[in-house]
Amino acid sequence: MSVQTVGEDRIVAIPRRKAPNRLGKSALTVTTWVIAILFVFPVIWMALTAFKQEADAATDPPKLFFTPTLEQIAGIIDRGFLPYLGNSAFVTVLSTLAVLALGIPAAYALSLAPVKNTSNALGFFLSTKMLPVVAAIIPLYVISQNFALLDNVWALVVLYTAMNLPLAIWMMRSFFLEVPKEMIEAGRIDGANLPTLLRRVILPVVAPGIAATALICVIFSWTEFFYAVNLTAARAGTVPVFLVGFITSEGLYWAQLSAAALMASLPVMIIGWIAQNHLVRGLSMGAVK
Repeated sequence: MSVQTVGEDRIVAIPRRKAPNRLGKSALTVTTWVIAILFVFPVIWMALTAFKQEADAATDPPKLFFTPTLEQIAGIIDRGFLPYLGNSAFVTVLSTLAVLALGIPAAYALSLAPVKNTSNALGFFLSTKMLPVVAAIIPLYVISQNFALLDNVWALVVLYTAMNLPLAIWMMRSFFLEVPKEMIEAGRIDGANLPTLLRRVILPVVAPGIAATALICVIFSWTEFFYAVNLTAARAGTVPVFLVGFITSEGLYWAQLSAAALMASLPVMIIGWIAQNHLVRGLSMGAVK
């Protein structure tokens, strides 16, 4: 602390700035990297195993140095992976678009429009997530059979839309609540109708939140297994159903399973990497006032 004399009889104490705690910052950085590596390590190990020979993948202790090969990935493609990949992409894209088409107007009505019994509607949406999927599979199987939707991708589109819609409405409603009401009132004064108000005023503000919601719906649809394994067979099987085929009575073929898992998760990881900025912005909307 330094002392400075002001005038004849006044002394002002000026506190000195503390030097940055470099040791603490370094320790925090190292800890962050360690935690990040621990989370990413299974994915890295899966990717490394996918390029091993089966004999190298089954060694104990594991081999860290090996000759990479594309034999396992080529074998996955020859085994019929692409139709399953196409089914997953079709179901995921259509169900996500349907969720957004239904969820955006619902979120607007439950946040910015004067709708009666909003809390009851939100409670109903939330209650649909409380039913265990095991309890609903038999009625869903019978309904799909009666409507000739067994082993059909459209059955999964409908189910994944219904599965993700309540969560999407809850998420997007919280994003819509962050829209300044002054912007909406200004748009109405300028004569904008509801579609124009949504398209030009509201959606540009909540676009990061909608992108985050869409990404979460994509992840949930892409990785869903229970409905797919019970309602599909040969024609409409998705990627998770394809992965089950590697679990045999003879044991696990780690290199093949890792290659299949890598190819199955790669599209979602690429989409998440591209949309990570929107995801962070969307999930942090409203966190700081």
